[in-house]
Amino acid sequence: MRLLVLAAVSVVVPCTVAAAQAPRPASSRGLEALSADVRRGLETITPSDVRKRIEIIADDSMGGRDTPSRGLEATARYIASEFERFGLAPAGDRGSFVQRYPLPTGQPGQTQSRVSAPNVVGVLEGSDPALRNEYVVLSAHMDHVGYGRPVNGDSIYNGADDDASGTAGVIELAEALSRPGARPKRSVIFLTVSGEEHGLWGSAYFSEHAPVPVSQIVANLNIDMIGRNWKDTIVVIGKEHSDLGATLDRVNRAHPELGMRAIDDIWPDENFYFRSDHYNFARKGVPVLFFFNGTHPDYHGPDDEPSRIDAEKASRIVRLVYLITQDVGNAATKPQWNAESYKKIVRPNGRD
Repeated sequence: MRLLVLAAVSVVVPCTVAAAQAPRPASSRGLEALSADVRRGLETITPSDVRKRIEIIADDSMGGRDTPSRGLEATARYIASEFERFGLAPAGDRGSFVQRYPLPTGQPGQTQSRVSAPNVVGVLEGSDPALRNEYVVLSAHMDHVGYGRPVNGDSIYNGADDDASGTAGVIELAEALSRPGARPKRSVIFLTVSGEEHGLWGSAYFSEHAPVPVSQIVANLNIDMIGRNWKDTIVVIGKEHSDLGATLDRVNRAHPELGMRAIDDIWPDENFYFRSDHYNFARKGVPVLFFFNGTHPDYHGPDDEPSRIDAEKASRIVRLVYLITQDVGNAATKPQWNAESYKKIVRPNGRD
């Protein structure tokens, strides 16, 4: 999550540090409407897998994943290798999964204004010949802030919640949706970006250099910080701006087995809607939802460690995103903006 100003904000909600727990028992009411293949895809999203991926991405060896850094490059390679393993189509540069973008001049590490940073992009082709040319983007930022002021001798700002949790979620979604019979009718783009902490750099570049026309992207579901705070609640920012909010509420009601309450933005004065990567899709006219558990005392500090993540909670949020993706990806019509929101958010950015 990018800071709005240089100083850290003080938006904090009650924090729960959870031990690994077994998934909650499923209710047949929510699951019986799903096909067996879609259920099998859902079941691949587990707390143990989420935790394992967060431990890899937020390990000390990654050095806090600043943009640019060796740890960020290592993270991008790991994600690309997973996308390849799941059979996704590469949608980066020159047939690879990595899309590189130039950093703004004057950034650390630049010696000849030629330093670049990675996004990782994979595509799962939709199952329907007519709808596969429309796309749902699932995104998270894989970067963090690198090193900082030492606290108790620890200067590595690991970013386990911000945003290894969301990045792990995108990888889990890629695995789940690519299972046989689980792919939706619409195609899905899996996107992990860098430079979010410095100004949404990677998503800004992607939105201008997407592998498909932005007009064919029907929705963006962005995951930025889902591993801390309340056990059974997730804030979903942007619900009120399009009928994706109604889709979210309907899917959430249909699946009480998730034990996850999706609520509106409770911090409107903090302008979180403009502070993560979904905004670069919204300004282009793409309806968005932003899954966010709020900040906490370890935000942008050395104690945002994998050991403090509630992976069981995070896995239920990722399952919710999976089910929303299935709904949006298979719907007869694409999501629609609310007229007033479109006028306020999209038209000022030059869209009709």
